[in-house]
Amino acid sequence: MSTIDDRRVDVRLSDGMSAELLRNLDEPYADASEHVEDMLTAGRQLFAYGVFYPEGGTYHYEAKRLLFLGRGVTDFNFERPDWWVRQIDSLARFYRRAQFGTGKIDYRDYRTNIRLGGEKTDSHVQETDTISRLVYGMASAYMLTGNEDYLAAAEAGTEYLRKHMRFVDADADVVYWYHGVKVEGDYEKKLLTSEFDDDYDAIPMYEQIYALAGPTQTFRVTGDRRIATDIDATLRLFEKYFRDYEGGGYFSHIDPLLMSPHHDSLKFNKSRKNWNSVGDHAPAYLVNLLLATGDEKHAEMLERTFDTIVEHFPDYAASPFVNERFFTDWSQDLGHTWQQNRAVVGHNLKIAWNLMRMYAHTPKRGYRELAEKIAEIMPPVGSDRQRGGWYDVVERVRQDGQEWHRFAWHDRKAWWQQEQAILAYLILFGSIGGEANQREGRQATAFYNAFFLDHDEGAVYFNVLASGMPYLLGTERLKGSHSMSMYHSAELCYLAAVYTNLLITKQPLSLWFKPRPDADRTLRVAPDLLPPGRVRLTDVEIDGKPWESFDPVAMTVALPDSESSLTVKVQLTPVE
Repeated sequence: MSTIDDRRVDVRLSDGMSAELLRNLDEPYADASEHVEDMLTAGRQLFAYGVFYPEGGTYHYEAKRLLFLGRGVTDFNFERPDWWVRQIDSLARFYRRAQFGTGKIDYRDYRTNIRLGGEKTDSHVQETDTISRLVYGMASAYMLTGNEDYLAAAEAGTEYLRKHMRFVDADADVVYWYHGVKVEGDYEKKLLTSEFDDDYDAIPMYEQIYALAGPTQTFRVTGDRRIATDIDATLRLFEKYFRDYEGGGYFSHIDPLLMSPHHDSLKFNKSRKNWNSVGDHAPAYLVNLLLATGDEKHAEMLERTFDTIVEHFPDYAASPFVNERFFTDWSQDLGHTWQQNRAVVGHNLKIAWNLMRMYAHTPKRGYRELAEKIAEIMPPVGSDRQRGGWYDVVERVRQDGQEWHRFAWHDRKAWWQQEQAILAYLILFGSIGGEANQREGRQATAFYNAFFLDHDEGAVYFNVLASGMPYLLGTERLKGSHSMSMYHSAELCYLAAVYTNLLITKQPLSLWFKPRPDADRTLRVAPDLLPPGRVRLTDVEIDGKPWESFDPVAMTVALPDSESSLTVKVQLTPVE
């Protein structure tokens, strides 16, 4: 075998070795042990799990398990047109059952922390962001499957957020979102400021950003004007209290009393900017808001945000990783709590992915150049070139005598960082081609689907060891936590389906929408910011009947007036 970085390894097939085909969630085990001799052909990508034995002054490797990615040499099961649709369907069923059982969807029963098998914990602090992330997942699952139960979960969650987690400041004409609520019987204690060490007793920008993730995706589906009103009011909060009009960008935290980013109470977060406060607008809600509305003010905010990233985040004379934390004047903050001078590998990949989305809308050379540079330099410093997968947090700078960037704490691999790698390389290959982009995209997708899918309990693991074995200790054992609530896994399914089908394998993709009677009568169904001219809207059904009033190039549907919500199914087709 050859490793990802082209090192030769002689693999011995041990007695009792097993072999199988890569399988999706809810798919049965597919044994390939009797077909190994026929399937071990040149050019095939596979995983070999085994043991290195130190013998005779060298190492002998014996494989105990082989995992084939498809039946043929050029077959990759995860490139099947229904792979990601079926995966998000399984994820949605898992979280629906875990949070609400099989009965009525009631968010009073929602728990932030969910155990490995979906059981609830005793903790009953409902975090705004985790509900919003679940809502995002459910809305995305509806868009790919048309399952009404998932939309019901998304709408109920959005309504729960509006009633319990939203604060309307009529005097300032803004909306902001509570960190969460602590539920004790019929008593509900609202938690205005963050409860986490890094953000304690402050209002962090990233919590306000992710409060919009679920409602915005639901708005794409339903066109609910109340959601649009909340989003617009939250954007006014960002512009009024978080934005730095002189230096550019957005501050990371504000004081809850004076709503100032410069108050001493913020301590190490005073007058700071970071990746989350600047870069997370795009993936969390802003791209989806532009897709839903077509409003150029959202495009302007996106462009301003990406210009800021291109100008201030790279520092390639010092490190192959971007900077992530800054003072007001954009000088580097290299002493901030846990981060210090460390890089979150996934944030680099997230920048590349979102730059390519923005490049499709606003083709500035700097966007593509930075995305391509990140894609080129990240693999040798951020990924595992022997076993596959992407690492977590590493030191940005090597010390004298070091050939490798040191891990900050461990060499484990998190599910969300694999997502960023997959989406970055899929959109790069789908948009501009390149064998390296295709190779990295397939390798990242293969590792995720081989090792993160929990075939026993459902959904996906939080972390795996470097070898791919699940890491099941502490909060990383959970399927629901402050960090995990269906968002990244569902976002991956939705966008991997879009990029794979429409840009790479050239297969049609169906999406569902359900605009309300009071929604705008122009429904925008573009699945993402994609290269112009590559995808057309070819078929529309409304309530099960063909509908001809649509624009195939703009990907808009002229809706009829209706006294009830309409079920709209559209088919998007690649342009050959």
